[in-house]
Amino acid sequence: MARIPNYGQQRAERNRAKQAKADAKAQQREEERARRKAAIAAGQDPDIGEPVTLPPDGETEDEKAG
Repeated sequence: MARIPNYGQQRAERNRAKQAKADAKAQQREEERARRKAAIAAGQDPDIGEPVTLPPDGETEDEKAG
């Protein structure tokens, strides 16, 4: 005789898998956020990791060109 499916157990397993996936994604986002925050604190561009050069205070791109 075949066993009857245990729908509650199947649903619980799906929910555990969903939660594990969501936790992994949240952890990845948190690591990325920490990496960007550290790069900004170090004075680097958070996306490419190169030092950021800012114009002197009060000077804009338009003033530099002309």
